[in-house]
Amino acid sequence: MDITGFNRDAWSRQVEKGNPWTVPVTPEQVAAARAGRGSVLLTPERPVPRPWFGALDGADVLALASGGGQQACIFAAAGARVTLLDLAPGQLARDREVAARDGLAMRIEEGDMRDLSRFPDASFDLVFHPVSNLFVPDVRPVWRECARVLRPGGRLLAGFCQPFMFLFDDDAMERGELVVAHRVPYSDLEARTPEQIERMRGEGEPLAFGHPLDDQLGAMLEVGFALRGLYEDGWPGHLLGERIKPFLAVMAVRD
Repeated sequence: MDITGFNRDAWSRQVEKGNPWTVPVTPEQVAAARAGRGSVLLTPERPVPRPWFGALDGADVLALASGGGQQACIFAAAGARVTLLDLAPGQLARDREVAARDGLAMRIEEGDMRDLSRFPDASFDLVFHPVSNLFVPDVRPVWRECARVLRPGGRLLAGFCQPFMFLFDDDAMERGELVVAHRVPYSDLEARTPEQIERMRGEGEPLAFGHPLDDQLGAMLEVGFALRGLYEDGWPGHLLGERIKPFLAVMAVRD
């Protein structure tokens, strides 16, 4: 299974379907960012605290797996030198649209979040990585590469799913029931039949993978990050989100 190709195509289809993470920011939001009032999300609902960013004007920012015409555009409007790397051409097209519309300068590249070899060591002051590592089967390379491309004292802002999100049967949740059916680490390739996988392909649904906290927070610390901030966030409109906040956002500093 070509997981990368599967999810590249799926996320371009998500653009067509109007997934909330593919809807570009408005000219008014860009103007607010230019005036120092910009706001971005790592997770579905809660805006990232402004102190987490540090100084943005003139900073080198990598928006990692962050396409969709959203966060990268806000950072560029705030005066940062932005590089955007995302897997899906459809997502990147959204950022190009906003950049052309609002006169924003950004370096926009297609690529896998686990492979930042095109960037030299110590290239960035900030890596911004919203919820997206559930779409790769191995998250540890993401943290290793983030540590490599960040300068000493650089910041990693990342959002991700708490592991328990992947325990429950999707069909049962649609019926209003929480039924434990899976284990973590989780893989769609193991939990779903070949027929279900092909149905996902046809519907433009990406393959998902659930990572334990050992691979999320533990591996982040192992490669030299120090955790400086953390908050939980909700999941609006979902049964599980009515009972617990299933997303985490963290701010970590490279030693």
